[in-house]
Amino acid sequence: MRATNEQALTPASPWLTDAQQSTWRDWILVTSRLDTALARQMQNDSAISLADYGVLVYLSEHPEKRERIAALADALQWDRSRLSHQITRMTKRGLVRRELCSNDRRGAFVAIEDHGMEIIKDAAPGHAGAVREHFFEQLDAEDVEDLTRILGKLAAHFRD
Repeated sequence: MRATNEQALTPASPWLTDAQQSTWRDWILVTSRLDTALARQMQNDSAISLADYGVLVYLSEHPEKRERIAALADALQWDRSRLSHQITRMTKRGLVRRELCSNDRRGAFVAIEDHGMEIIKDAAPGHAGAVREHFFEQLDAEDVEDLTRILGKLAAHFRD
């Protein structure tokens, strides 16, 4: 449902203006279609999922090439159950391994395997190319500056 212009001026109104509704729906369309395009590219070019890629990128960039499972779930914004299932699938394919935490029996790590490092090195150029094609090539330099500023504001809101 949409607000009339008068309703939009009232802080208590639960509705979006026509302009806000249009912007929001475009955001939903773009993020959904972008995720689909990136997932399709990843699966076609690398035979791994976008979820696999997210886990492997994080672990490959970590100084120790491993992370506590709880911290990885937080970093990826996934619930622990989803991450646990993902790690199980990736372990079966030799991409990652679970490690026990020697000083905390309740904690566990997930570490990237050599095969996972090879996969991420092979997958990253294609992913970067798809991000450029579907995202950055659609924008000019001023658009990127504006979007960077806007996303910075939104990110700050969610970090707080």
